[in-house]
Amino acid sequence: MYGTVARLRPRSGQVDELLRLSDEWRKEIGSKTDGFVGEYVFKLDENPDEYILVALFRDREAYRANAEKPEQHEWYLRMRETLESDPEWNDGEVVYSS
Repeated sequence: MYGTVARLRPRSGQVDELLRLSDEWRKEIGSKTDGFVGEYVFKLDENPDEYILVALFRDREAYRANAEKPEQHEWYLRMRETLESDPEWNDGEVVYSS
C-alpha cells in the first residue's frame, strides 16, 4: 500500500466543513478511484486544533493517478480554504500493517 499522512490546521469554525469535504471526497471521488483503500482523520489529543489525515491507496501508481485528476485538484483547493496554512504532507509506502 501507499499513501499520505498530512497534518492539518483548520481555521476557527471550519472543522465541520473540513469533515464534510472529506465525506464528499469519499463519496464523489474516492469511491470512483481505482486503488483507493481508505481515509482516516484523527483529532489530536495533544493539540485538539490539529488533525492528521491518512489516505491509503493500493500502490504508488494508484496514488499518483488520483493526484493527477483535475477533480482531485479542484477538491483540494476547496479543502485548502478551510485551513490556516498548507497541509504538511508526508507521502510514503506502508511497510507494515496488521
